[in-house]
Formats: sequence, C-alpha cells, structure tokens
Amino acid sequence: MLRWARAWRLPCRGLDPSSPSFSRVPVAPSSSQGGTEPRPVPLSYRLLDGEATRPPLVFLHGLFGCKNNFNSVAKALAQQTGRRPELVERLIAVDISPVESPSSLNFPNYIAAIRAIDIPDEASLSSARKLVGEKLSCVIQSISMRQFLLTNLVEVDGRFTWRVNLDALAQHLDKILNFPPRPETYSGPALFLLGGNSQFVLPSHHPEIRRLFPRAQMQTVPNASHWVHSDCPQDFMAAVRDFLA
Repeated sequence: MLRWARAWRLPCRGLDPSSPSFSRVPVAPSSSQGGTEPRPVPLSYRLLDGEATRPPLVFLHGLFGCKNNFNSVAKALAQQTGRRPELVERLIAVDISPVESPSSLNFPNYIAAIRAIDIPDEASLSSARKLVGEKLSCVIQSISMRQFLLTNLVEVDGRFTWRVNLDALAQHLDKILNFPPRPETYSGPALFLLGGNSQFVLPSHHPEIRRLFPRAQMQTVPNASHWVHSDCPQDFMAAVRDFLA
C-alpha cells in the first residue's frame, strides 16, 4: 500500500524474467515524475488475475497483515479473480500471519499521524522529511519504519504531497486489513518467510498457520525486520529459489 512496488523492485531482479516460470503482472506503473503516480492506484484483488496461462506464484507482504477473519487466502483470491484454488500453485507469505498481531494493529495510527502533519511550503524536501520524521517519532518508534514511510513524501510542482492516497486508505483501511471468514484451508505448498527481528509473526501464531496451510514451511531469516526482502535480499532470494526448486 505504501510504495510497495519500489520496495520490491530490487529483490525481484533476482528472479530471471527469461525463465519459463516467470511472468510480470504490472500493478501500479510509475509516471515520469520521479515515480509519483498522479492518479489513484487501484487496490483490488482482481489485479492478481493476470493473463498468464501458468499457475501464479503469489507473494503476500503486508496486504493481509492485520486481519480478524483470515482463513483462506487462496480461496478468497479464487473468488475475487475467478481462478480455481488449485490453480494457485504455490504461496509465499513474507512475515505475515493469520493471527492478529500488535505490530499490524498500529497501521491506522500511522496513517492518522501522517495526515495530521502540516508541512511549510517553503521547506526543502530534505527538511520536510526531517520535520515529518521528528513528528512521527512520537507515534512510530521504529527508525526503519519511519524511514520507509518518509519515502512516500515527494515534491511535485513546488508543493509537498504523498505518493499514496492517504484519505482513501484511511477511509477503507478496514476493508483492506480484514477478510471475510471462510473455513477452507489451502492444501498447496506454502512458505512463511519470517524476519528474525520482527514481531509480526509470533510463535503462538504457528498452530493457526499450520491449520490453515497444512503444507506450510516456516523459515526465519536472522537479523531481518518485517522487510525481509530489503534487509537481507540475498537470504530472501535464496529461500525463494529453494522453495521453487
């Protein structure tokens, strides 16, 4: 939701686009103005329904990070996109859990704090980001989280704006973070790749993960935060390649 495409650009280069199993699904193309998207970016599960004939490999990171009713990601994807659940060949969940965690519950507070900040027009981009970072420090203790959020602040035509539609996110956050309850499980191969320094997936979550994903593999990347792919890209790509081998 918050500049995910740019954050994932580097590790995805580790997958060879020329390989038979690789295909790109463009979601939010950037404009020529430094990557700022001038029109609303669609947030729809139907975007996952590409035209490729091969079964998709689904990466989940953050989108399903806070949910009271997380039961079957594959079944929900099938319902929204028209795919049969057996056509989701494999699933990789990067540091997310089917159980509500304190880390993910903070997201609405982050959005509210960002929207409340007033930035002087005469400020430079660097000073504006410094100002916003200082104000957010009261709400967001994690330095890496603040730095990530600050990458969404840009200057366009002499004024400061955010790369994402904060009003839309605030208004519809409950729809994004929650999922309708379903009793089904996903029987395909699933990799849950966890950050060793992250609190998004706790040991107490593992039984529910294995109930919903009977074939789940649990793997922890030491020294990685919630952004496993950014903190430890080599370890991340090695885990993905091993899972796909």
